[in-house]
Amino acid sequence: MKIHYGNPTGPADLRQILELQRLNLPANISATELQEQGFVTVQHTQELLADMNAAEPQIIAKDGDAVVGYALVMLREFSTRIPTLMPMFEMLQTLSYRGRPLSAWKYYVVGQLCVAKSHRGQGLVEGMYEQHCRQLSDRYDFVVTKISDRNPRSLRAHWRAGFETIHRYTEADGQTWDIVLWDWH
Repeated sequence: MKIHYGNPTGPADLRQILELQRLNLPANISATELQEQGFVTVQHTQELLADMNAAEPQIIAKDGDAVVGYALVMLREFSTRIPTLMPMFEMLQTLSYRGRPLSAWKYYVVGQLCVAKSHRGQGLVEGMYEQHCRQLSDRYDFVVTKISDRNPRSLRAHWRAGFETIHRYTEADGQTWDIVLWDWH
């Protein structure tokens, strides 16, 4: 298996991202799989994903012609395009890092990360984040995202990749989230 890390090269790659996303939504996996393997929470549209990709090329992992992983680059200007993520973007405006408000830094959000079941546990998360660093660290100070406490596999994978928890909070529905940040400088 030779994994290639890079960017979508056309609409077919974007469609494969959306299919991998669909397969890993909570409604499409068992409760056991959700707990043990993780899940994604947001379903993007083809139009939104294409717009995000035009603004900043997305990061994917490919095995041959198959997209087997993705770690989406979501710039702050997309914060209003996904209503369920708006509270996260609003919270980010209230947080600080190294004594400065996050808003004073140049950063982006990992809009979502997913690895195909067939390729889990093979270092793709680290590989995709290394691609993030190669591709984006000259223009951004760091990357940030949020992870549900119901997704411990994802949280551990992000910590292994170099992220640190900078804030933890509980929403009104009782779900706890970690805001994690990777400062690559």
